[in-house]
Amino acid sequence: MELRGKIRPQAASGGVAEQHVSQPGTPPPPPSPRGNVLGGSECGRELARAASWRTLKQAEATKRKYQASSEAPPAKRRSKTSFLPAKKTAKEAQRTFKGKPQKTFSPKKSSAGTSDRNQEQKPCVKTSSLFKNNPEIPELHRPVVKQVQEKVFTSDAFHELDLHPHLRSDGPYALVLVPTRELALQSFDTVQKLLKPFTWIVPGVLMGGEKRKSEKARLRKGINILISTPGRLVDHIKSTGNLHFSRVRWLILDEADRILDLGFEKDITVILNAVNAECQSRQTVLLSATLTEGVTRLAGISLHNPVSISVLDESHDQSNPKGKAVLEVSPPRTSDELDSFAIPESLDQHVTLVPSKLRLVSLAAFILQKCKFEKDQKMIVFFSSCELVEFHYNLFLQTLLSSSGAPAPGQLPSASTRLKFLRLHGNMEQEERTAVFQEFSHSKTGVLLCTDVAARGLDLPQVKWIVQYNAPSSPAEYIHRIGRTARIGCHGSSLLILAPSEAEYVNSLASHKINVSEIKMEDILSVLTRDDCFKGRRWGSQKSRAVGPQEIRERATVLQTVFEDYVHSNERRVSGAKKALQSFIRAYAAYPRELKHVFHVRSLHLGHVAKSFGLRDAPRNLSVSAVTKRKANLKRPDLHKKTQSKQRLAEILRSEYSSGMEAGLAKVKKQNKHTEPGSQPCSADAAGAQPQPWEKSKKRSR
Repeated sequence: MELRGKIRPQAASGGVAEQHVSQPGTPPPPPSPRGNVLGGSECGRELARAASWRTLKQAEATKRKYQASSEAPPAKRRSKTSFLPAKKTAKEAQRTFKGKPQKTFSPKKSSAGTSDRNQEQKPCVKTSSLFKNNPEIPELHRPVVKQVQEKVFTSDAFHELDLHPHLRSDGPYALVLVPTRELALQSFDTVQKLLKPFTWIVPGVLMGGEKRKSEKARLRKGINILISTPGRLVDHIKSTGNLHFSRVRWLILDEADRILDLGFEKDITVILNAVNAECQSRQTVLLSATLTEGVTRLAGISLHNPVSISVLDESHDQSNPKGKAVLEVSPPRTSDELDSFAIPESLDQHVTLVPSKLRLVSLAAFILQKCKFEKDQKMIVFFSSCELVEFHYNLFLQTLLSSSGAPAPGQLPSASTRLKFLRLHGNMEQEERTAVFQEFSHSKTGVLLCTDVAARGLDLPQVKWIVQYNAPSSPAEYIHRIGRTARIGCHGSSLLILAPSEAEYVNSLASHKINVSEIKMEDILSVLTRDDCFKGRRWGSQKSRAVGPQEIRERATVLQTVFEDYVHSNERRVSGAKKALQSFIRAYAAYPRELKHVFHVRSLHLGHVAKSFGLRDAPRNLSVSAVTKRKANLKRPDLHKKTQSKQRLAEILRSEYSSGMEAGLAKVKKQNKHTEPGSQPCSADAAGAQPQPWEKSKKRSR
């Protein structure tokens, strides 16, 4: 029996070389190009030579010759060197002769090629990076409390004020101080509407960012109801000679607690001294939805025999069980008595627990759900800093509002008329701030990304949803944020996004009689299944199938990949993301002491938090220069670092509500240079270690 060498072409999944024995009477297979008769060690050498590309060409030529002829291939038997099951080898042999010729590889190379080809045949999106190694979301136990319902009461009529028809030249009769420019504009518009029947009463507004020359001209002509921000009014008191307060009968401080929180206490003192020097008898009113100890301190300075008008319930006043507004001839209540806040009945409050890595896609999915797939939705999203607003505004504008046309796999939907993004924060020019405020006020749809500059007193019509992406620093700020919706009998809803480690914040709200209901993160992400542009390649050809958790995760991964590709498209965007990340950590370390057990820098995983800013890895060495400076300061323990840190934080806050004075602006700009990325010590390794040097620096500053 003649033994001839014949090498079978191997399949991509790991086929093996085989020997064939020709039977008597059967035409022998054609000789190999080398004409070798194999046997013993020569057979082994030829089998080893099968891994080379020349053996591949020989196998392909032999296969083509047998396919061209009608002769059946010789009988086969599996070689002892085969390392696959017999069933799999038979299938591979059948696929080899029926399909196209396949390449021959060595076992190691063949297994690598097999995995690559399987990925091409069955593409899928890996979700381990986004949905694994996340902290477990705890069960949210919500204490059920009875909320205090807000009551609306009216003021006196105009005819009772006893005002004569020639007032303009007399100067201000009413002086209204507000903390923000937007609130000043809104108050001025409201007063203008109220004064249409009374043409002899002239209102006016003073605020930072406007031309002082034109404001001086209006003051010279005469303003009877003067609305102003504290800083700009102090500027005119010092530089405008024709401003006098001899006719002032009403002094109103709107959002008085916020004015004090922003560090305007010195400005308020200057204004009170100027008014007291010219007018002794007047009525002073401090207004706020949340009265704090600072307001009590201010009342002791500016009020005599104060009367407190508040909303009470049974726990505070047994004689008034229905919770109606009452008058108390007593000083404002202390902080122990101000534990509860009035919530409108038409306001639904929600909370969701989202791991840090999924915060960005959850926010985007919620915006798409409400503003893209539902009609007439208007939303405000609150962030903790200007850098966060700018980052998310640019990100959503370039990704969620992508180019029109049929989206490619992984591409986001085309621009929708319902989906419109606006931004508002203190670092914007005053003309742009005014334009954004007016546009959002008159629009029926849109998403406003903003800081707390829009949290106080603004009446923005038809706002249906308030989203708090970063938790407020106090329950009072929470009340003011959600107060932008459900106004004057309208219905509204709010959503608070918390990390699993921040679940205790719900109990803090419950202690102030604030009820929230939970929304599951999976319910928010499930909206991604309603848009085909978020399909992974595995489900691209399937038109209808049941929605499962795996598909939701894959679609969330597609959205996260789009965000990361945008951030890493150039170095400028990466730098902006790192700047926003540093701003977030800086704000996270600034929570008050009573909330440190809930919001603490040590509870953050820097790698997971970086994922929510579109960064694939945790940034390293964010502030080498600041670390060096911090080590140098350790040699001077006599410095009052705590006082300096508070002053710096006050300057940053005041920059959003600056009066427009050149000296103040120069100081703010100089301060902003010191707060750029790279100036705050924050270091962590690529694996997501905690920012310990930065946290220690903040701990000393507190």
